[in-house]
Amino acid sequence: MTPVPLRFLALGDSYTIGESVDPAQRWPIQLAAAIRFAGLNLTDPVIVARTGWTTDELAAAIQADPPAGPYDLVSLLIGVNNQYRGYDLASYRAEFRQLLAQAIEFAGGDTARVIVLSIPDWGVTPFAEGRDRALIAADIDAFNAVNRRESQAAGVRYLDITSTSRQAANHPDLLAADGLHPSGEMYARWVAELLPLVQAMLQP
Repeated sequence: MTPVPLRFLALGDSYTIGESVDPAQRWPIQLAAAIRFAGLNLTDPVIVARTGWTTDELAAAIQADPPAGPYDLVSLLIGVNNQYRGYDLASYRAEFRQLLAQAIEFAGGDTARVIVLSIPDWGVTPFAEGRDRALIAADIDAFNAVNRRESQAAGVRYLDITSTSRQAANHPDLLAADGLHPSGEMYARWVAELLPLVQAMLQP
């Protein structure tokens, strides 16, 4: 085990706070446990996230109560509520860029300690019944094109979890009881994808 505990900050919305699942099933909590099992001394994450938050609401929460950095790992997953509310891509780009800059600042200015996760596709869930699922998917892809480009421009790591989220279309066990948010099993699949990336990020 590393002598000094490593610190993890997770920024986001319902997908990061784990709406409708037990706290132990949230993906940041599962990831921290997996990292510790792999031999690194990572503390439980500080989670700044709330169901329904858009980029501007996450930014306001950070401004009101800034997390005390630096952190050894910072994750950012935000934007589904911008898409859901019909917000435009231009404002998302500007606000996401600002949030990403703050994430890098929380990581002590080290871009190698920051990872962005793509927005999952809620259009495959029962909650989207009666809506234009193809349009939702196209919108999600457009928002993800923005956050991917901004992540690449900033030099941080990026993980596409959208394709994994779409597996819920044929696997109800990947959804929580609310028929909208991921289940602990879905989060476990995200963690399996995150683990090798984050291990490499946290190695001395």
